[in-house]
Amino acid sequence: MPANEIPPEAPSIDPEEVARFDRLGEDWWDPHGPMKALHAFNPTRVDYLRRLISHRRARQRAKGEGAAGMPTDKPLAGIAILDIGCGAGLLSEALSRLGAQMTGIDPAPTNIEMARSHAEKSGLAIDYLCTTAEALAAEGKTFDVVLAMEVIEHVRDVDDFIACAAGLARPGGLFVAATLNRTLKSYALAILGAEYVLQWVPKGTHSWAQFVKPGELAAAMRDAGLRVIDETGVGFDPLSGKWRESRSMDVNYIIAAERRA
Repeated sequence: MPANEIPPEAPSIDPEEVARFDRLGEDWWDPHGPMKALHAFNPTRVDYLRRLISHRRARQRAKGEGAAGMPTDKPLAGIAILDIGCGAGLLSEALSRLGAQMTGIDPAPTNIEMARSHAEKSGLAIDYLCTTAEALAAEGKTFDVVLAMEVIEHVRDVDDFIACAAGLARPGGLFVAATLNRTLKSYALAILGAEYVLQWVPKGTHSWAQFVKPGELAAAMRDAGLRVIDETGVGFDPLSGKWRESRSMDVNYIIAAERRA
């Protein structure tokens, strides 16, 4: 689909949210630009996903399932991953370099245009589509791993979105979501701190009312036929200046779940 075409309508899509991110254009790939916080956060989520998927693959091999050992520089080789709300491809490219067969979708046409252009310049074969999770589900598409990273806080109906996204994971596959907890601490840090004081992200990027508590997300996953297998908080370490996994899920957190076979 050419980047200037309009993606299918979907009940989970908020047109205002799509337009906000679509306006970023080439700024997506500027590590010092409006998405600098995502650039800083990206290595942590990549490390988490690499470890999660690699450990799962190792357990499958131990049971006599799956392929033999993979090259250490391509630990995700042969894994088909869907990146929902891929933006300009920050996460998709990182996982592609680890060997994953990446499909990235986003309803914002400019995002997909930037993602395709950057992947081509980087020599990466990633299937970027200007479409929605609902449209892929209607086509009967499924993947080994489905990601909704920093997406859930921007959709209209969390339960419906999770139900749809969960169905895109193959039986026995994984669904992984990263989002923001709805706490006073998250309001202070993710809204007041990140948007207004530190200016890590553009003002208005987040709405605290759309943040999702871990219990709410886990319940939506269970209702969608998923089994939660892992969860972790993610926090900024001011001493190192880097993001790290954390025991606290008060602000940023990640939950991984398995679709029942």
